[in-house]
Amino acid sequence: MRDASFPKRLVLVNALVPLALLLWDGMHHRLGANPGEFATRATGVLALVFLVLSLAVTPLRKALGQPGLVRLRRMLGLFSFAYAVLHLFTYLWFYKAFQWPAILADIGKRPFIMLGMGTFLILLPLAATSHNKVIRWMGGRRWARLHKLAYLAGVLAVLHYDLLVKADTRIPLAFAFVVAALLGYRLLNRWRPRWTEWPS
Repeated sequence: MRDASFPKRLVLVNALVPLALLLWDGMHHRLGANPGEFATRATGVLALVFLVLSLAVTPLRKALGQPGLVRLRRMLGLFSFAYAVLHLFTYLWFYKAFQWPAILADIGKRPFIMLGMGTFLILLPLAATSHNKVIRWMGGRRWARLHKLAYLAGVLAVLHYDLLVKADTRIPLAFAFVVAALLGYRLLNRWRPRWTEWPS
């Protein structure tokens, strides 16, 4: 992949279309009986989708023989963080009206809220250190160690989603399977790198 401009534009469009549709439906009162819940769930799922896609870049680039795919990982990760910010904002707005004592009480009382906040706190430094200047300042090795926390964020996000869903857990379980497979690939690549080599 010598020219990354088209894949990046493709990611950009696919990342912004769901947000545009959400805003359009919100403006036209098409978010159902509980628009706050719909917006919070939608932005949370989108944050998890882009986080999983960012984690999948390494296996995919090896499987497809496209090392240039690594250029999309940062973009996917930043969109995951952006949707996580929107997810947090909708929760603070629609559910707690920015009443900070109620928010702190909710964190201590409800495990899935605590997991969600933990996920966001992990994504925050990952997004803050995504700029090339910060990477050079930190050094590639320290930066790479820090960004391995993306896997922990993926695990916590799946647990957050699973605890949130009370009835149909099929989607959280599907996310759990994908994250477990990606984490397993990462561990296998570390301890048995030959086993992760795709046949040419």
